[in-house]
Amino acid sequence: MMHIVLVEPEIPPNTGNVIRLCANTGFDLHLIHPLGFEMDEKKLRRAGLDYRDLTTVKEHQNLAAFMQTVQPERVFACTTKGSRFYNELEYQAGDALMFGPETRGLSDEILASVADENRLRIPMQADSRSLNLSNAVSVIAYEAWRQQGFNGAV
Repeated sequence: MMHIVLVEPEIPPNTGNVIRLCANTGFDLHLIHPLGFEMDEKKLRRAGLDYRDLTTVKEHQNLAAFMQTVQPERVFACTTKGSRFYNELEYQAGDALMFGPETRGLSDEILASVADENRLRIPMQADSRSLNLSNAVSVIAYEAWRQQGFNGAV
């Protein structure tokens, strides 16, 4: 099992899309507070449809609580400031893929806590700022799942 970690997500439909993605890939989803919405918000429910019951969604008061509770094998910071392309490593069961808030990304403090080689980025055109959060999660999650042989897929 692998983990998707959304640090302080702000936009309900993005989180709803990631809930649906996790239900379809078998990843666990971890939401780090504070959230920019309520978990029962209509926009979140609509984007996640009825997939909330098909995946594990856990909330943590902060990143330290997540680390202590889950104790992931490895943590990767997915950021436009990454030093490696997301496809340049071999993903393993137990890995955690961490993404920052939509408007600001992962903080400098969080990035400093992750080894440089564990900061991943998605290649983009030179003048682009970033992808939508749920799209970025999808790109990296599907590469990680592909490398695991699409474990559990039908």
